[in-house]
Amino acid sequence: MSKYIPRGEEMDDQSTRNKAAWEYRAYEFWNMSCGTPAEKATQIMRDPKARLRYHQKYFEHVRGLRIANPCGSNGRIAVPLALLGASVTVFDISEENERYAMELAKCAGVDIQYIVGDFYDVSSSQYASFFDMAYLEGGVLHYFNEINRLMQLLYTIIKPAGELVLSDFHPFRKLLSSGSSAMSAPQTKGDYFDSALHAGDVAYKHFFPEEQQGDFPDCLLRFYTLSEIINAVINAGFTMKEFSEHPNWDDPRLPGEFTIYATK
Repeated sequence: MSKYIPRGEEMDDQSTRNKAAWEYRAYEFWNMSCGTPAEKATQIMRDPKARLRYHQKYFEHVRGLRIANPCGSNGRIAVPLALLGASVTVFDISEENERYAMELAKCAGVDIQYIVGDFYDVSSSQYASFFDMAYLEGGVLHYFNEINRLMQLLYTIIKPAGELVLSDFHPFRKLLSSGSSAMSAPQTKGDYFDSALHAGDVAYKHFFPEEQQGDFPDCLLRFYTLSEIINAVINAGFTMKEFSEHPNWDDPRLPGEFTIYATK
């Protein structure tokens, strides 16, 4: 099932620009990088749990649970969770992502709900204490310019005693100048405490021929420090249970990602 978030106001500039960027050839990219939805579904169905990588331990017993997947992109997490028996709702700004995700779910023989729109516009009353879990992964925080507002919304939609699993790129990348984890470095110029909004490439732009890359709209990104992220989780009311750091793909001696596990 797919639907749109009713809008009372226009999206802010960051959301508007990010939506334009993620609706430019995203469906084409997913088919190019992941294979067709049918091909990807076959891959996922072989071992749905493996698609959760090092987060598998948080999803041992998800059958029958309601899971929110903000910025769920092309359904690469929603579909495995649905195959494991969860009722999954994706919130994402891109209709191109939605198209691939819904086709992926159909090919995998599962139903997911996909809501297209700005996550800030999610109805706090409609979804208050609605979800058993929220799972954010894959590098999404830089698409939000108000992290405290984001965490408060997540706290609102999760049930009492519910769980938050948040995995993102490690803020250490603000200091890196090369490699796949260095996306923020050109914008922040190595300033770990930089708090400005920056124009940046949509994640998949460089997978296309160089002569076509000039046509891609920019995203508008905000890169957080680790303390900003952790404090936002705590200030929203969550109880931190675990904080983990994961190696950088390019240099395993450096941190590349982190995971926060917290409860309401």
